[in-house]
Amino acid sequence: QVLMSLHEMFPAVHAAEMAVQRNPRSWDAWQTLGRAQLGLGEIALAIRSFQVSLHIFPMNPEVWKEDLSWARKLQEQQRATKTESGQVLAKGKELVQESIPDYDFESDEIVAVCAAIAEKEKALSAAKKMVIVSASGTVETVTEQDNCPATPDETLFIRAR
Repeated sequence: QVLMSLHEMFPAVHAAEMAVQRNPRSWDAWQTLGRAQLGLGEIALAIRSFQVSLHIFPMNPEVWKEDLSWARKLQEQQRATKTESGQVLAKGKELVQESIPDYDFESDEIVAVCAAIAEKEKALSAAKKMVIVSASGTVETVTEQDNCPATPDETLFIRAR
């Protein structure tokens, strides 16, 4: 409970699980585990923990009125949110599918664009530059057309383009 008040939910769940393992008949350990699980957003697990707590001590009004009812409200809200987001996502998919035009990939325009891109890549690749940094920290900029005085050893040099 102290870990939860410090907003340390993972350690709180771990500590509560250890308490439940040490004494599986402890209703308050199950209640604490459920509260910690709620803190992590694990609503279904929290409901199960609260139900075990109620099974052990059915006359506990705190678990009935506060914990279990709150967890069920959260679960209903989660379901409603998932339903709404699913509907929005389905509408979004319909819009995306409608807005994608059908391209003819063998048209003259597409072939011309691909040829232009290929020519531009050839021009750029002809003037490629390499930055060579030695292990000692010396930096040298070399174009691939230039002849390097010594071929860099892959174990001693790092290449970046």
